[in-house]
Amino acid sequence: MACIRENFLDDDNSKPYTYQKGKKSKNPNKHVSFKQRTEAYMEPFTLDVFISKRFVSTSVTHRVTCKQVAVAGTNSKDIKVVLRSRSDIPACLVIGRILAERAREADVYTASYTPKERDKFKGKIRAVVQSLIDNGIDIKVYLD
Repeated sequence: MACIRENFLDDDNSKPYTYQKGKKSKNPNKHVSFKQRTEAYMEPFTLDVFISKRFVSTSVTHRVTCKQVAVAGTNSKDIKVVLRSRSDIPACLVIGRILAERAREADVYTASYTPKERDKFKGKIRAVVQSLIDNGIDIKVYLD
């Protein structure tokens, strides 16, 4: 079984689903704009991805109520029996597909994803996001 490695670029070498995040204010007492106050309600669902050396765990969380709407991970009993390896790129693609199915069952069709400072948006994380997009979930990726 060959390792799946795709480039995930459009024809003009652009990443079609990435966005630049607005600058954050360093002064907490400064006036907060309307966009900053309402952003959590306009894009209420966030994608959380955790990848370790042994497993992959993903979830879609409602930003306001902090409830997890859909969860998928390679550590669950029904998934880890099927996979050959629990932390490679084909496992990430499977987890993305399963999470997309569970999110659609919960009537979630859009989510936003902001990578953590230590995470780079390539490889396994990009495979999970691309798999979600391919399976019908619109993901906005905010890169700093």
